[in-house]
Amino acid sequence: MADATAPSFRTLTGGAAPRVKVIDIGANPIDSEPPYAGMLRAGDAEVVGFEPNRAALAVLEARKGPLERYFPHAVGDGGQHLLHICQAPGMTSLLEPDPAVLALFHGFPEWGRVLATETVETVRLDDVPETMGAALLKLDIQGAELMVLRHAGQRLCDALVIQAEVEFLPLYKGQPLFSEMELFLRGHGFVLHRFFPEVTRAVQPMMVNNDPYAGLGQLVWADAVFMRDLTRLDVLTDNHLMAMAAILHDAYGAYDIAFRLVAEHDRRSGAARADAYFSGLQAPLPQAA
Repeated sequence: MADATAPSFRTLTGGAAPRVKVIDIGANPIDSEPPYAGMLRAGDAEVVGFEPNRAALAVLEARKGPLERYFPHAVGDGGQHLLHICQAPGMTSLLEPDPAVLALFHGFPEWGRVLATETVETVRLDDVPETMGAALLKLDIQGAELMVLRHAGQRLCDALVIQAEVEFLPLYKGQPLFSEMELFLRGHGFVLHRFFPEVTRAVQPMMVNNDPYAGLGQLVWADAVFMRDLTRLDVLTDNHLMAMAAILHDAYGAYDIAFRLVAEHDRRSGAARADAYFSGLQAPLPQAA
């Protein structure tokens, strides 16, 4: 994640960064703040979020600023699905938990216990006009991420960076795993940038320090960040170059890639922002009085 003490991309480029639109699917503020939070606070991002959990949606609505909009829709393929409401709200999913896999790890059999099911209607991203033109897609919906992307062809054409939770073991029955997500997105012009964070768990019966959340060797899931292929910058507009650089700088601290994108923008436009960007990164931070 980006260094909170680093100057913003807008500062380093003399205000050249465009405001980027973010789609956040599964915007429930259950964990730490999202990677785009600093951009949102600075006015450099606007957010269109989706959260069908009524309690979580109420929290988002109470906290939101002028650049945030939230919808109660479940995002998927536009069809009707059975929602599995689990003991741990963070495990509620359109997919059914797989008891055999959950039983490998401490806590998961209870957290993934289905308390109730209800039928929900899903919407396709392409059918929600407010999502048009989003440069950053963030998805965290417990196994249904690939379903969403498979039915969001128009939004994938606009997207420059995608952050999606991916699993390496099927915690849910029939859940697509990371390999399927990577192949799909590679076919749409994206490459893997990195994982953050990677989540491991100790396989039962061993427990580390009597902590069921403690990891050990088994990688279970991660947030995977994908970006447009750097060998195909010719397919990106000048505005895309700067928007992608802003996201990678401000949200993910990928300063090397942002520098390359700014340099490509300079090459096309005749501007001279790349040198200023690089110099600004190396300049010492001002000391507080």
